[in-house]
Amino acid sequence: MFNLKGRIVVVSGASSGLGAQMAKGFAGQGATVVIMARRLEKLEGVAKEIKNLGVDCLSIKCDVTDVNSVNKAAMEVEKKYGRVDVLVNCAGSAKNNGVLNMTDEEWSFTIDTDMNSVFYVTRAFANIMKKNKYGRIINIASMYGLVGNMAMDTVAYHTSKGGVVNFTRAVAAELAKYNITCNAICPGYFETELTHDTLVTDSFTKYMKATVPLGRYGHEGELNAGAIFLASDEASYVTGVILPIDGGYTCV
Repeated sequence: MFNLKGRIVVVSGASSGLGAQMAKGFAGQGATVVIMARRLEKLEGVAKEIKNLGVDCLSIKCDVTDVNSVNKAAMEVEKKYGRVDVLVNCAGSAKNNGVLNMTDEEWSFTIDTDMNSVFYVTRAFANIMKKNKYGRIINIASMYGLVGNMAMDTVAYHTSKGGVVNFTRAVAAELAKYNITCNAICPGYFETELTHDTLVTDSFTKYMKATVPLGRYGHEGELNAGAIFLASDEASYVTGVILPIDGGYTCV
């Protein structure tokens, strides 16, 4: 089960963190992997690791907040491979602040990076999937898209990820007729390049231990099983699902 050999998998935000981890996870299942991000040098490092697993990997410099950059990347993938089987929308970033103090620039940056980009990338690559009547779209939202929190003020991030959650449901309903599924994963606390400075503090670690039933941060690779399942042929009847992988944070 869950053999992805021969599948073309596109992962945005794959130069580091969760995107890089999932890209390697797909490669381990035999998939051909296309990795996209703004930092081409870091992408090439990830690509080298993936190629060492014995599969093909294409690196594409892409700014997911720029429509032209996204559309150009989609055309490059279609030209090389003729199709896209799986899309993982993992690119993201945020500027944290609360509703009383957040600036327009902080709000716009976060919404553009975490919500608008998912629309741009999905539109571009789903149009390729439609031609082949097959596709698996996996959006990486966040448990913060399902609930609020009292550890830190980050209203735009909550808003954008909540938008991704219902965007997922809307796309699942719309594209089902083309044999395209769309699901979302909502990660909990995982240490990455973007989250390290926050998570390693004593205060946040104490908060995590008090609020996460499993009592720890997510380990590297613990998103991979969920992503591989949702990308598989075996998940052909799974669409519109919102899957928290959060150590139980959203169940209490």
